[in-house]
Amino acid sequence: MRNAQEMMNMFIHFAKDDDRIRLVTVEGSRTNQNIPRDSFQDYDISYFVTDFDSFKQDDRWLDIFGERVMMQKPEDMELFPPELGGWFSYIILFKDGNKLDLTLIPLNEVDDYFAKSDGLVEVLLDKDSLIKEEVLPSDQQYWIQKPTAREYDDCCNEFWLVSTYVVKGLARKEILFAIDHLHEIARPNLLRMMSWKIGLERGFSFSVGKNYKFIYRHLPLEDWQGLLSTYTQNDYINMWKSLFTCYHLFRKYSKDVAACLAYGYPDYDREVTKYTDHIYQSIKDQLITEKEE
Repeated sequence: MRNAQEMMNMFIHFAKDDDRIRLVTVEGSRTNQNIPRDSFQDYDISYFVTDFDSFKQDDRWLDIFGERVMMQKPEDMELFPPELGGWFSYIILFKDGNKLDLTLIPLNEVDDYFAKSDGLVEVLLDKDSLIKEEVLPSDQQYWIQKPTAREYDDCCNEFWLVSTYVVKGLARKEILFAIDHLHEIARPNLLRMMSWKIGLERGFSFSVGKNYKFIYRHLPLEDWQGLLSTYTQNDYINMWKSLFTCYHLFRKYSKDVAACLAYGYPDYDREVTKYTDHIYQSIKDQLITEKEE
């Protein structure tokens, strides 16, 4: 497997030899000093180019980067609409295990690129001295943010309301519906609330990572294990257990956040919990019988 220095040198040398490429940047985790380095990190490279369409006419110019397992061109797909406007990207997995996310950007959109940037950008090559000020990568945009009273209440409101959809799905024996609402909406708000509590304890000057992947570093072991248990969703009994564990954890962390910030804790927790327990008790015996069968 080619190492990071070999890969970066290759991207830069290719750009130096092609007059159409005037500026090269790298983005994402490889610019973030707070992310541990490993061989699974993508190379998020952007080429700012003249004669933009000439690159798109033939993919053979990409062969120089290595033998491919597969490639996706998101802006050339029908099922999934493009999201980059006038830019064009290639997502490539190479046979040696390296992965490249390469974006072509018209040279006249440099300012727009930096305006949209999340801050994790490093300039690798600037042939025309287009960048006048030093660019220092920073993940500050992803730091935990202290919630306003309205944001706190919105999070509580969304969690407890959506949990009733999970209950409805379980009561109707529509487990995929229930799983989707727990996984896509309810639990992310639990994770958000947990991150706010972590910020209040440790300061709002760091990130817990994309998809909250580093949140385990800051949680008590019991709560981390409880959170992991909510991903057991392979039958109705486990789904109910996961939902009740989410209730317990959300209540614990949201009450702590409310106390720290002197925010009002919502009273609908009590009513939604009563509603949930009523539905659960009405079908509990049936669930146990079905499990035994």
